[in-house]
Amino acid sequence: MCPRLEGSRPILGDYAASFSWSRKWDKVLEWDGVHHKWFTGAKTNITINALDRHANSDRCNRAAFIWLGEDGSERIVTYGQLYRMVCRFSNGLKSLGVVKGDRVIIYMPLTIEGVVAMLACARIGAIHSVVYAGLGHTRCATHHRREAKVVIVGDVGFRRGKTVRAQGHRR
Repeated sequence: MCPRLEGSRPILGDYAASFSWSRKWDKVLEWDGVHHKWFTGAKTNITINALDRHANSDRCNRAAFIWLGEDGSERIVTYGQLYRMVCRFSNGLKSLGVVKGDRVIIYMPLTIEGVVAMLACARIGAIHSVVYAGLGHTRCATHHRREAKVVIVGDVGFRRGKTVRAQGHRR
């Protein structure tokens, strides 16, 4: 066992205990000298730890995101607002039949809504692949798109002071 990894077990175990777990781990670390597994047997939903625990606390009205647009606009979204946006979006995905294990492609400009889409997918256990919209619509037309149950697309983005419309994203 690597001494550096061995010494980190109690520290990481103590730190991890401050997060929400639906099932606590059996071991903090399993390591055979080559392969390692952290928190074996544990189950959690990352969105509960990244979002819910803040939205349902005294941090509810604190800024989760401060987004600066290319045009100089500023948008502040609190944990409470972000929580509601993510819940609404995940319910929308569920209404489209998206369930745990389904594939979803997110093809959007760099916006808070892109983050909401990612968190919504993670919340329901959908496997999401993010295709940066700045690369052009041909990147979204790969074979991965055919395997996706849903493709989430933004209509327009802004790059270098210009409006860039999304094209070629319809099936």
